Amino acid sequence: MKNLRDFTYEDLQREVAEYGEKPYRATQLFSWIYQKRAADIDSMTDISKVFREMLKENCYVGADTVLDVKEASDGTKKFLSELSDGSRIESVLIPESDRLTLCVSSQAGCALGCKFCMTGMTGFTRNLNLSELTNQVFSAFTLLQEGEHITNIVLMGMGEPLNNFDNVVRFAKILTDGKGFGFSHNKVTLSTAGLVPGIRRLGAESNINLAVSLNATTDEVRDRLMPINKKYPLEELMEALRDYPLQGKKHITIEYVVIKNVNDTIEDARRLLYLLRGLPCKVNLIPFNPFPGARFQAPDAHKVMVMSKILKDGGYTVMVRSSKGSEIQAACGQLRGWHEGA
Repeated sequence: MKNLRDFTYEDLQREVAEYGEKPYRATQLFSWIYQKRAADIDSMTDISKVFREMLKENCYVGADTVLDVKEASDGTKKFLSELSDGSRIESVLIPESDRLTLCVSSQAGCALGCKFCMTGMTGFTRNLNLSELTNQVFSAFTLLQEGEHITNIVLMGMGEPLNNFDNVVRFAKILTDGKGFGFSHNKVTLSTAGLVPGIRRLGAESNINLAVSLNATTDEVRDRLMPINKKYPLEELMEALRDYPLQGKKHITIEYVVIKNVNDTIEDARRLLYLLRGLPCKVNLIPFNPFPGARFQAPDAHKVMVMSKILKDGGYTVMVRSSKGSEIQAACGQLRGWHEGA
């Protein structure tokens, strides 16, 4: 049986053609799945009963299994989902004054092993398929309060999105399709640890926003924090970012997790300025969020502010990210796909 949430619009066009139906049926199905959020095929009332019966013989509308929801005092909601094979992932709804962001996972676990990330410490299980990506959006819709709506989607949860490239790009197409979820491509962001071939391919195949988890200004420090740097060192990564096609007024987001006595000095800030020279970007400074078993500590607030000032004086837009949801381990780097009783 085929899960209709595993279909892009182009997939549905091919599927409809195989049934001998007219092309407009694909538009109807796509709308029922992603805009009207149909729970089953029978509810698709403007599709003929004959075609619905044919569909039901081969297809179904999948559903996410949310096992647990935790809400922090700042309004952040983290929800744990179980996949068909028993794997578990976490997703986060993050409220701010002017937006409501959904943080989506792209893999169960992560193979990159970044030393400051709890997900990286749990190991890798597998890539998520398309329906497991879209299900996180559908599940988030059920958690919204009256008057709330999701404004932004970030692929910054569990996993490295560019290691699940094909499914993630198909997901981005559904997110930004006016007949699908209907988000602007300016409101969808993919964050990578720096997989250079994937960055180059993403620039050629998608127009969503790019964020890069940089976190160090020398290869020696980045090698220790992020093993992927040994394969794609800073010089190669920065070259790929300078080559990245940016439409209109878009910028690349540089994410920099600030860790006490590791990458938090004035010299680090100055080296970061040098690395970013000529690159259209904005910088997010993210104070490290400690988690059980972490070998690092959160930085001194004063040092973060000094780094921010140096970067701002250098002409960059800088945001110091506050830790949302840290009391429920929903902050950056704290997701692991586990809960009490698991």
